[in-house]
Amino acid sequence: MTLSFALVLGGCQSLAIHHDNAMSKAQEATSNIPQHPFEYIHQKQKRPVVALVLGSGGARGYAHIGVIQVLEEYGIKPDFIVGTSAGSIVGSIYASGKNAEQLREIALDMKVGDVRNIKIAKKGFFDGDKVQDYINQQVENTPLQKLKIPMYVVATELKDGKRVVFNQGNTGQAVRASVSIPSMFIPAQIQGKEYVDGGLVSPVPVNVARDLGADIVIAVDILAQPLYTETTNIWGLFNQNINIMQNKLAAEELKNADVVIQPDLREKAHIFDVSERQQTMQSGVDAAMQQLNKIQTVFNAKDPSKKALKNLQVQN
Repeated sequence: MTLSFALVLGGCQSLAIHHDNAMSKAQEATSNIPQHPFEYIHQKQKRPVVALVLGSGGARGYAHIGVIQVLEEYGIKPDFIVGTSAGSIVGSIYASGKNAEQLREIALDMKVGDVRNIKIAKKGFFDGDKVQDYINQQVENTPLQKLKIPMYVVATELKDGKRVVFNQGNTGQAVRASVSIPSMFIPAQIQGKEYVDGGLVSPVPVNVARDLGADIVIAVDILAQPLYTETTNIWGLFNQNINIMQNKLAAEELKNADVVIQPDLREKAHIFDVSERQQTMQSGVDAAMQQLNKIQTVFNAKDPSKKALKNLQVQN
């Protein structure tokens, strides 16, 4: 399933926007997602809207950093980011203004104790307070709507299984909701409702990006591939059940992406193993490099003016 850097990294469902006027809570949505929030890019800048979609995948989330590193090096800047679970962690910190090198340093410096605290309860044994506080510390308590890059965090409303998208309010709280694995994390409480892992309903939330008006969607899929999952023990079988379900869901959404980046991340121990952070980040670099030609082709087709992509010159 999906967690956060050391623990978390280590049919149409309705979209809802959650508002927040104070950092203590993310207010419950009262309206649907705004129509065409990035239309000004078409009108004023005369170029396509670019979205970066970062999927769920537990400790494999470190690979997102490697992908961002390559995109950054080649001048590919998203107009907005959509993240679920592990992708919401990396995405929110990146959206706050951190560059790829800073993300790498944060990932390597982080300790399990920075984001994990055990609290035995009927609905789980990890309290998400530390995850929330850690994210807010990294983004300097900036609410979602004020991040430097617009950020959309996907979570699941526990009661009815509805996909919910946070884009305003307490950044750490939204991420906490997105990474709250049922039965492991105590569900996040927001305005009287319980929220759990966004990967349950949208492990690679491409459709959210399309609903927001993205013309070009670059999606990063870090899900475990069932073919490489260990199934000789109970933990492996548990992982495999989740992997199969999430891959089925992701496959449908990935059809709507323009570019899909899939780092080669084969399970070596278990999904929460974060001992090989450097290697995981490098897998993201390698996978992104392999897709540069595809990225250039997509931009050439959708952006004849070359206003959206200036620095990418791929050598064939």
